[in-house]
Formats: sequence, C-alpha cells, structure tokens
Amino acid sequence: MTLMLALLLGLQTTPVAPIVKGTALPPPGDEEAAVLAPIRAMFAGLAARDGAAIAAQVRPEGHVAVAAEKPDGMRSLRHLSWSEFTGNIKPGPEKYEERLLNPAVEIDGDIAMVWANYSFLIDGKVHHCGVDHFDLVRENGQWKVLNITWSQRTTGCTAE
Repeated sequence: MTLMLALLLGLQTTPVAPIVKGTALPPPGDEEAAVLAPIRAMFAGLAARDGAAIAAQVRPEGHVAVAAEKPDGMRSLRHLSWSEFTGNIKPGPEKYEERLLNPAVEIDGDIAMVWANYSFLIDGKVHHCGVDHFDLVRENGQWKVLNITWSQRTTGCTAE
C-alpha cells in the first residue's frame, strides 16, 4: 500500500547502487590466499627471471593474451602459449617487479577469477600498468593458473 501511494504521489525511492566492478566481497581469507598463492609464485618467478618457476604454476593448455595500448592510441592484441611466454623469460640485469593493486577474487567450487589493477616495474621504475585477469582451476586441492589476460599501457601509471 505504501509503495502504491508513493507511486501515485510521484514519490521515488532511492535505488540501490550497483556494486562497482571488481569490488565484490572477497571469500574468506584462507580461500582467497589459496587462489592468490600461484599468482604470487608466478610473480616471484618473474622477479627471479625464472620461466620454469612460472610454468610450475600454470595449466599447459592455457594461454596469455595482452591487449596493449601505445601512447599514440594504437592498440594491439597478442596471444601466447604458456611455453612461448615462459620461453621469453630470460636472465638479465634488470630487476622485474609486478604489483597487484586491490585484487578482487571470485571463487565457485573449483574455478576462480582474480581481477586487479597492476603496475609493472623495472629497476624500481614503473614501466607499464593496466588490469590483470587470471582464470584459475583447482586440481587435487591445488590452484593453477589456466589463463592470464592483461591490458597494458604506459600512460597514467603509478607504482601503487
């Protein structure tokens, strides 16, 4: 009756705002930490410039996709197999570091997704940034990364 009266009088109720993309409530801490563990191990492998350490965290049938945007607005899309991606990780003098910023983790049974802004640093200086999207699967109680897709740009980046 109150709703009907409000409608007749032209009163409006304040709608509930939608959840902002990437801000879903996280699952319990242990579950979220388990999903993030192979991602953190991949980042450690990247920092060590160790392709085998990265490969140990993935399902080999998965892939990597990079949607890059250059400062002039030109865009490109690259697809790599895990073996192509890890084969490009070579020892070198530069220090690599990737930082995830406020990752959102979604879990349903044995699948999970992680979405987060990131910054990629070389020798402590921001090289590029964007959004990482990880698809993970759980096998025999262990989470493995199936796919990673990320956007990549060099403008508007910060270390945090």
